[in-house]
Amino acid sequence: MAYARTVLTLHAAPLVLPMTFAAIPDGAVLVDDGRVTAVGTRAELVAAHPDARVRDWPGILTPGLVNSHAHTQYFDFGDLAGSGLPFPEWLHQMVARRATFTDAMWQESTRRGLHAYLETGTTAVADIVTEPVVLAAIARSGIRGVAYLEAVFADDAAWAAGRRTEFLAALDGAGVPVRGVSPHTPFTISTGVYEDCVAIARDRNRRLHPHIAETMQESEYVLSGTGPFADNAKQFGLDFSDILDRGTGLSPVEWADARGALGADCHIAHGIHVSASDRALLRDRGTAVALCVRSNRILDAGEPPVAAYLEEGSPIGVGTDSAASSPSLDLLDELRALRAVARGQGYTAEDLDRRLVEAATLGGAAALGLTEGPERVGRLEPGVRADFAVFSVPQEALDGVRGSGASSAPRTDPHGVLIDHGRCVATVLGGTIVHRKV
Repeated sequence: MAYARTVLTLHAAPLVLPMTFAAIPDGAVLVDDGRVTAVGTRAELVAAHPDARVRDWPGILTPGLVNSHAHTQYFDFGDLAGSGLPFPEWLHQMVARRATFTDAMWQESTRRGLHAYLETGTTAVADIVTEPVVLAAIARSGIRGVAYLEAVFADDAAWAAGRRTEFLAALDGAGVPVRGVSPHTPFTISTGVYEDCVAIARDRNRRLHPHIAETMQESEYVLSGTGPFADNAKQFGLDFSDILDRGTGLSPVEWADARGALGADCHIAHGIHVSASDRALLRDRGTAVALCVRSNRILDAGEPPVAAYLEEGSPIGVGTDSAASSPSLDLLDELRALRAVARGQGYTAEDLDRRLVEAATLGGAAALGLTEGPERVGRLEPGVRADFAVFSVPQEALDGVRGSGASSAPRTDPHGVLIDHGRCVATVLGGTIVHRKV
């Protein structure tokens, strides 16, 4: 029996950013059967593989971007991002809107969100899932990452009365892998439910991804048991008596650590209202932070200490949060906002652009635990699945990066060019083009 020969494809671009080693002018990525087999200059790879089909792309070719914090299912809630509501009231609107959605509506909203990732070069996502019905759509999309099943709005009584059983059925359900658990926050689930979620994750070798230190109201609630979130818990009829009106005397980071949540298998969302000792605790536990500055701004949640995270060497990723609190799911838009925040906070080092692009690739991979073996993401190197994106940039900017053999002038930082000018024109998943504008 004759078998069809696999066609080698050489994806070439004026500039390739592998992320684990230096940028390659006139670079290329060789793909065989959906995986990267070589990365180098176009000339050397063409010479070594003369039978390969060559596909030339414009601009900058990068690994697929990694979104470290998102709620894809809320794509159709985009009007809430422009509501101007403070966080506690915005949360009420979210709860009311959720009650109107059917399974079909959740699935369609999720599909649109997944398409938005691919249009902007994102190929891996830390996706918090509240409605298990959307898991199949996520799995079918080919987008990689970790789906985190979320526990939210549950006290001990509700958990024991059936919510725990439902949660485990979704977590362990056949057909769609759920690789993570997300105990939402101490103001939406009881301490007992939070601790049980941590235990469930560890018992089943799942990763953890809670929201921590997103708002001042959260800090007030954890510290003293008072404020708008205490009022919300009472209004929703949730029995959080171990915190309500008494508090814990801890910061949200300290409280989560006391619950056993922090560790190398956990990354947190937001991390805005954190002290130097909180940040040191996160570093000591090996826990990364997914920064979402545009969502924080829209919800008036505050500004994360981006400069401090960078200066102190804290592990960070980049997230968009949901369309309900962010103007887009485009990670390059998020990087532009992050850079402005870092500069505004006094970060002056010349490595800023590089470190931000690393956060949206390698940092995201580390946050999701996808740094080893053939399933590693956020890099272009032999053995990884061929997930990458192509970003067009103006020719003059590209010329500044590539330089000239006759010029001794310093080259422009390619990471800065990508952040300043990048516009996704193609996205490839497993060697298959799934988005193209050129």
